[in-house]
Amino acid sequence: MCQENLRSPVAALLLLFATLITPSRADDQAKSRPIQEEIWALPLPLPMFAYLVRPVGDGPFPLAIMNHGVSMSPTGRSFFPLVEFRDAAKWFAKRGYLVVAPVGTGYGAAAIDIPEHGLYGPFFSKVGKCSNPNFRAPGLAVAQVDLWIIDYMTAEKRILPKDVIVVGQSAGGWASIALSSLNPPQVKAIITFAAGRGGRVDGKPNNNCAPDKLVEATGEFGRTSRIPMLWIYIENDTFFGPALSKRMHEAFTAAGGKAEYRLMPPFGNDGHFFIGSPDAIPIWSPVVTKFLDEQG
Repeated sequence: MCQENLRSPVAALLLLFATLITPSRADDQAKSRPIQEEIWALPLPLPMFAYLVRPVGDGPFPLAIMNHGVSMSPTGRSFFPLVEFRDAAKWFAKRGYLVVAPVGTGYGAAAIDIPEHGLYGPFFSKVGKCSNPNFRAPGLAVAQVDLWIIDYMTAEKRILPKDVIVVGQSAGGWASIALSSLNPPQVKAIITFAAGRGGRVDGKPNNNCAPDKLVEATGEFGRTSRIPMLWIYIENDTFFGPALSKRMHEAFTAAGGKAEYRLMPPFGNDGHFFIGSPDAIPIWSPVVTKFLDEQG
């Protein structure tokens, strides 16, 4: 059986990653620690791969889950990187977190979608037509994945179960907002970068799918959300510009949600991908550090 497992595509892929990944060390020894990077196959109710980076040692550690964005195109998802924000993930690991960045189903090879040939990957982030989009359900679907990860890592005794933070970018940030509406007791703070859904319809900058519906859905999440949140947006984000993100924040907090809103200066050609750049870390890290310190 062991030989059969080693011949399987998944096992071969994991062995390949194991040969490529090496321990990393932070530049600033005073503020960091040795870390190591790994690839895990998570045996969740919906199994998926995850990039994991953590301090060297046995732990347990506080957990940081990082939710990535989405591409609505199966072709685009087929080229999706293993992790969009490796440098940001390593920043959290150097500060003591065990970071799990799940690669959603329907990405990579699983993005193949030819049902008539029996080939498809489950992709649960579609919002439907802009005339009547469903923004809530895809956010809550990814939020459920986060809950599965928390339960699994707790059962494995890898984490401190009451010391969990969640970080999300774009659609992953929207899922993090959805998670906040469920108020899982293990999650003490949530940080989002350029959160939202329905941006750049037809690839056109600042062309949003039903922005009024997005604001409305944000307010609905805010009615039950009580987890402290930090929302980071960037002035030159062509998916969710300042006018829209401010409306979302106003709706969320007016409904009772707890979120600090920070608008960063323009970054690169499109601020939407801010968290993916190592050059952005010196810009956002002081804000994130202050927010996390305030949560204890």
